Amino acid sequence: MTEARPPFPPFTEESALMKVQAAEDAWNTRDPQRVAMAYTPDSVWRNRDTFVTGREEIVEFLTGKWERELDYALRKSLWSFHGSRIAVRFQYECRDRHGQWWRSYGNELWQFTPDGLMERREASINDVRISEADRRILGARSKHERGDEMSLR
Repeated sequence: MTEARPPFPPFTEESALMKVQAAEDAWNTRDPQRVAMAYTPDSVWRNRDTFVTGREEIVEFLTGKWERELDYALRKSLWSFHGSRIAVRFQYECRDRHGQWWRSYGNELWQFTPDGLMERREASINDVRISEADRRILGARSKHERGDEMSLR
């Protein structure tokens, strides 16, 4: 039986927005197994300077990430889409083990198979040190916040 993860390409604006929100929701669970199921078994990633191949490595990567990045909370925003590809902007906040808060800004390029699984993910990310008082991403996005634009600062 073939795995499937709707919506499927080619993407419309509506289906691309649904795919982005589904990714945000999954990543905010901080459950590596759940997140990995949205990717093909042989999915390839570039995340900053790290290269990952396959679900097993995705789970390992995300497990380590969320052990280091405490209280992680993410926002994603559709930037563009065409055919089986989606470009996304994102921001997330987390704290390290020493209590320092960070806001990370990034862009992702996604490519999907016809069955809606992501086969390629490329992420470029920059980190900014913030104070706890400067936090603005305080957990998973509520339904009434969906589609809100993200501030650059």
